Amino acid sequence: MAITPLFETPYERAGILLPGLPVLEPGVERHPVPAGGSRALPIEAGDEITVLDPEGLQCGELVLFGPDGRSDAAMLGTTGSGRPEGVISVLANGSPSGARVARALDAAGFKLGKADAVRVFDEGSRPGDMATFHASCDGLLIVAAPGGPMQPSAQDTPTDLILYIRRANRRNTKGGLLPPDPLADPIHDINIQPGEAHSYEVRKGQYIQILDVQGRECSDFQAFSMRALDKGLERDIDPTTTRSLMGSLYPQPGIFSKYWSVDQEPLVEIVQDTCGRHDTFGLACTARYYEDLGYPGHVNCSDNMNADLAQYGIRPRAGWPAINFFFNTMLDETNAIGMDDPWSRPGDFVLLRALTDLICVSTACPCDVDPANGWNPTDIQVRSYGATETFSRSIGYRKSAEAQVEDTKETGFHSRFAQHTRNFIEYNGYWLASDMTGKGALAEYWACREKAAVMDLSPLRKYEVTGPDAEALMQLCVTRNMKKLAVGQVVYTAMCYDHGGMIDDGTVFRLGQDNFRWIGGNDTSGLWLRQQAQERGMNAFVRNSTDQLHNIAVQGPLSREILSALIWTPPTQPTIDELEWFRFTIARIGDFDGIPLVVSRTGYSGELGYEVFCHPKHAPQVFDAIWAEGAPKGMLPLGLEALDMLRIESGLIFANAEFCDRTDPFEAGIGFAVPLKSKEDDFIGRTALENRKAHPQRKLVGLEIESGIVPSGGDCVRMGRAQIGEITSAMRSPILGKTIALARLDLPHTEPGTAVEVGQLDGQQKRLKATIVPFPHFDPTKERVKGNYD
Repeated sequence: MAITPLFETPYERAGILLPGLPVLEPGVERHPVPAGGSRALPIEAGDEITVLDPEGLQCGELVLFGPDGRSDAAMLGTTGSGRPEGVISVLANGSPSGARVARALDAAGFKLGKADAVRVFDEGSRPGDMATFHASCDGLLIVAAPGGPMQPSAQDTPTDLILYIRRANRRNTKGGLLPPDPLADPIHDINIQPGEAHSYEVRKGQYIQILDVQGRECSDFQAFSMRALDKGLERDIDPTTTRSLMGSLYPQPGIFSKYWSVDQEPLVEIVQDTCGRHDTFGLACTARYYEDLGYPGHVNCSDNMNADLAQYGIRPRAGWPAINFFFNTMLDETNAIGMDDPWSRPGDFVLLRALTDLICVSTACPCDVDPANGWNPTDIQVRSYGATETFSRSIGYRKSAEAQVEDTKETGFHSRFAQHTRNFIEYNGYWLASDMTGKGALAEYWACREKAAVMDLSPLRKYEVTGPDAEALMQLCVTRNMKKLAVGQVVYTAMCYDHGGMIDDGTVFRLGQDNFRWIGGNDTSGLWLRQQAQERGMNAFVRNSTDQLHNIAVQGPLSREILSALIWTPPTQPTIDELEWFRFTIARIGDFDGIPLVVSRTGYSGELGYEVFCHPKHAPQVFDAIWAEGAPKGMLPLGLEALDMLRIESGLIFANAEFCDRTDPFEAGIGFAVPLKSKEDDFIGRTALENRKAHPQRKLVGLEIESGIVPSGGDCVRMGRAQIGEITSAMRSPILGKTIALARLDLPHTEPGTAVEVGQLDGQQKRLKATIVPFPHFDPTKERVKGNYD
């Protein structure tokens, strides 16, 4: 998506464009200010301070304290507005960023109640609006993006601000960047220059942070058991043992969650990873590697590790197996290894926890003869932290290539699902339950088919689309006709690029004449909406409300009975019993004074069902109320594994399975969501979709597979020796007693009743006999969704 041109441009050199490495002007720093949160930073006289509102309609507040504790807006060259109510509210709302700022103020002894605030964007702002100030003295700057909880039926979501500081006194650092602040008070804080290795001791329970300061730099890591070294044994992280115990036969990109020695002693586990792409276990670079390339004598990590580990009596090796953090390797179909530039950005890190007392060694790789370090070796920062520190488990998530990395989040309902399971997996930046401990996916599946189930769908992306041109923007960007969408109605639709490929599928809620809510599977769709509004000069705002609206789905034959017993709606809104398919109602738990909700008659299970939206702070109470009513009726919590079974049976599509940006809605099986005849207005992708519909090439079909073997997504589908398509999703259907699949096939071979074969192994040596059938496989007339049960 577009980057603010005033400060950031993608790294570009000789035709190579790297959006993941945004380049700031020399001396400029970028600091995101979270929605409803704050930042505190030291400022020096002469610094230029700019606040950017990237999404629009977000007010901001600044406070500058001088070294003597005095606060006066004149120190920022402007007139103040008195007591900083916005900053005070943010610091009192319990947010993590507010707590950090409060600690900084306490440490400095500054009195916030006596500060003189500077307010920005009070009168409303457009996306990209900025306000700039200049500091006349040194001090501590606080910037807040105030905003309270958004009601589910409202659209006043708080959003992020971005603070830029152009330093009057530039800091000269190799590579241009300083390491980010430590996660806590460090025990070790070691900067490793390229071509160096450093060893260090870490005790059981302590944490190790390996940080790529400038980005695109590899770091080899090894760890030795002190217990074994005391016995004269060298027991380091062993590739074969680790792969075997983790159930992975071959090396592969990525990292394992835990690492063992050859004695099967666990040595380290991964706690956080912001990059997501590493190598386990190529060798650390060796002298022979460079010699064979024609660079004899080139400095290398293995020799560096040998030299530094000698102090512990560890014998040298010609090549050290290692966790090669940030090393971007890949395997081809013959398991030949290749490499490319690392994925790591400036500040990316991996956080490990020591599972026993360790001697560790880390390097900053000196390789400058291939893409391993982006052709430009830079520094690595190694820090260790005490065992008493608390770090949540996290896998870094980015909304786009240029976006700031975000930690994996817990949804508002997490604590309640955690009462039923320990099996959570990362999904689009959040932890979601895979299945329920002691129940399992099959029991959850049958609960939904026969009684009721409740599932967490909070990671669905929500964007508030408002303003006089909101309808025109939605009409331009989605395939359905927004002019026919009534207030209180929901419609399922596709969003496409110009070439007809799908960005996302999702639902649009109409809350008012100029008020829409887009709910999709990814952030790309919301960013696309905002980009179109900005590029076309439309008077519409697109603001992210994902963390203001968390939702659970209550699905199954008893879902109406459960919800109607506890949800109150005002006289102007339909009751749960009156709510029609693809409509929503404004509601509350219990009565007029209950927790505010939006309830829609939608779902992803193929059953009668509803989605319940609330603010995350109310999520535990909402779950408890629904659980108290539903559990006695046999309702179970349901995880992603069972949800996948339900949606495949019901013919519901999923991103990167049934569709991607090279798949149009017709090929994805949702041609009904593209009403080319009844929607006369132009929309993005229309011309391409008209052409694709007139000249179809592929079609999504159902398969029944004779054997009990369930194929994998991507397995080839063949007629004779020729491949005619591939499996998109497959399962063994409990209710049908068959193995079924969805597959995308070349159009000439898509007639129901056609016999095909699913190829496994090399696609030729093993075949699963199958027959093309209509889909959905289960309840093709949608009678159950409509609530018509036998």
